[in-house]
Amino acid sequence: MTDQFALGSAEERAEDEEPPGLRAFSRTPQFSRPSPVSPIPLALLSESTALRRRAVPRLVVSERSRWFRKRFYPSTTTSEWNDWHWQNRNRIRSAEQLARLVRLSPDEGDAIGRHSGPLPVGITPYYAALLSEDDPAQPLRRTVVPSSAEYVRTPGEADDPLGEDAHSPVPGIVHRYPDRVLFLVTGFCSTYCRYCTRSRMVGATGERSVHKSDLERALAYIEATPQVRDVLVSGGDPLTLEDERLEWILSRLRSIPHVEFVRIGSKAPVVMPQRVTPALARMLRRYHPLWMSLHFTHPDELTPEVQEACGRLADAGIPLGSQTVLLKGVNDDVETMRRLVQGLLRTRVRPYYLYQCDPISGSAHFRTPVARGLEVIRGLRGHTTGYAVPTYVIDAPAGGGKVPLLPDYVLGREGDDLLLLNYEGRAYRYPDPSLPVAC
Repeated sequence: MTDQFALGSAEERAEDEEPPGLRAFSRTPQFSRPSPVSPIPLALLSESTALRRRAVPRLVVSERSRWFRKRFYPSTTTSEWNDWHWQNRNRIRSAEQLARLVRLSPDEGDAIGRHSGPLPVGITPYYAALLSEDDPAQPLRRTVVPSSAEYVRTPGEADDPLGEDAHSPVPGIVHRYPDRVLFLVTGFCSTYCRYCTRSRMVGATGERSVHKSDLERALAYIEATPQVRDVLVSGGDPLTLEDERLEWILSRLRSIPHVEFVRIGSKAPVVMPQRVTPALARMLRRYHPLWMSLHFTHPDELTPEVQEACGRLADAGIPLGSQTVLLKGVNDDVETMRRLVQGLLRTRVRPYYLYQCDPISGSAHFRTPVARGLEVIRGLRGHTTGYAVPTYVIDAPAGGGKVPLLPDYVLGREGDDLLLLNYEGRAYRYPDPSLPVAC
């Protein structure tokens, strides 16, 4: 979208004071020693829930969100709109609900009507405010509104192309790399991306489909596997869990001596920035070193609300990286990607990975040729700061792992010189004599 987003009033940007009863519970050094610590009982965490919810933060509200709320949710207050629980409860789940907000094309309406099983329609009101009312081809709208192309399966596609199920020693754990595991703690997302790698499972039965007993079994596997030093907490979206359940998971991981650091993968700060409350940020900062991988798709997602949410996480000392999927007609041109990566840096998020779209069933309409991805990287390298250039990767099918791809900058050799091609297409020589072989 090209319209400008304006900040809300100073009153709306102010944050409520932390309740006195919660201060002693949350006061810890910003960069405390990460491990091991004693896990916090879930019952004790639950006792703090009422105190946390008593502090209703006043968050930024952009002019676009304000206009959208007054038009389509006139009885909703600003406090309700800024409550992530309200955003979750009022997600758009059907063609009838979506038709109130946008003019559905016949193709979109038919695709929604045909759907059954996992990866349902699910769009937060906040994110729906960013969708074009009239244009089905608008990038953000294409990523969250089903189309009939989802039902076309092409050669090479699979429901589980990365072989996650084959690398799952216990439910909820994917152990594909030697020293790290993927820990799936929920099957729920507040907004469902139509190109989701886990479309086979997310949204099938809701976030409570992962019970505490499932989490205990997964944690037991991590405890019994000392080579695991890195845990990526994902799902679904972990930030759709209540603070106390998420903190219980983090505290349990922190109590395992060989777990050196934890990552959280989430799109919630992008599709539901209201989730990043001051209470959440205070809780997360207790579990450093903690990293967060956020999923950004397009520069139109970089709203004032998202900038505030990311700033709050960054202020809590959490390094933020973006994992972006290259999508046909959404972000597969140099200018769009340049706007995105430069905007991410301004939002204090480091562009980390640019993924070639995984060949999940029904994804052909989103996948670009690999040559297009290399063209995008070539258009970024040297034309913007190196911090803004993500690593372009293919997640190899059947569990092969991430394979980085680069444009061909090495032309070959001539004598003792290496011939290099720079970002302008000019050739350069670099002295690189072969070392003599020792006898």
